[in-house]
Amino acid sequence: MGQIDLMKKKLLIIGGASLIGSTLINEFKNNYDIHLTYNKTPVNSNFSQTKLNLLDDRNQISSVITNLNPDVVVNTVAYPNVDFCETHHDEANLLHVSITDDLVSVCSDISSPLVYFSTDAVFDGTKSIKYTEDDKTSPLSYYGKTKLEAEKIILKINENIVLRTTVVYDWHIRSRFTNWVLKNLKQGSKITAFTDQSNTATLAGDISHSLFCLLDKNHSGLFHCAGKTCLSRYDFAIKLADYFGYDKKLIIPTISKNTQSASRPENGCLDSSKLEGLTNFCLSDIDQGITSMLNSSKTIPDIFL
Repeated sequence: MGQIDLMKKKLLIIGGASLIGSTLINEFKNNYDIHLTYNKTPVNSNFSQTKLNLLDDRNQISSVITNLNPDVVVNTVAYPNVDFCETHHDEANLLHVSITDDLVSVCSDISSPLVYFSTDAVFDGTKSIKYTEDDKTSPLSYYGKTKLEAEKIILKINENIVLRTTVVYDWHIRSRFTNWVLKNLKQGSKITAFTDQSNTATLAGDISHSLFCLLDKNHSGLFHCAGKTCLSRYDFAIKLADYFGYDKKLIIPTISKNTQSASRPENGCLDSSKLEGLTNFCLSDIDQGITSMLNSSKTIPDIFL
């Protein structure tokens, strides 16, 4: 058993408590020697952990990674609030661009591939069908601009991977949209949901499995990694109500105009055909994704409410 463990590749997950980070742990734990970083509180006692806040401990990033000497580094840390980035340019630029540059530098020095998660917000949303990796980028928000700049830094190194995804969901405290919808519907509270912005909502576990397949086959570069169904937040909320047996009349359709500080693409739907062709793994449509949630928990875990 000891000899097998010594042969495992070492995976460093920066942001082990994140939604994607938690599914990465489940996906990789049997085949990789997993190490995690955390911000304030240790997240999983079963794995080696290091306290590392990318903003407050920036001067320690190089030493932490160099001392650990991982075979692969995955960064799940970002500002998820698009409107925050629109009014806090310095903070967004520091975390998404400057620190990404730091990570690329140290990972390059130790010859470790770096995996970065990006967004549909690199597009302007004017296309009538799903976006592919070959489509022109034109971000509308400062969030999108910083994520695109980070992509360019990451992809300067051929071995690195960028996965663009959108509206990630699963059972997790940071699965913001699904938790918000289900909590309010369970309580009988009305909610409003946008009808004028569409995305390909993505099951977090699908992202982790796709990455496992890419690394297993030694692929690198830019990939779209998103669910198959293009739908609005309103349609997503209706789907959740249907599957969990809540009153759909509680969901009020609305539009996003004049309600958000930052502009979003009306069409943020991503085509993952390139990824699926290389990995032989088909990402879930919205029905398959919600069914997966239901199969793992027939009722909403109290921790999410």
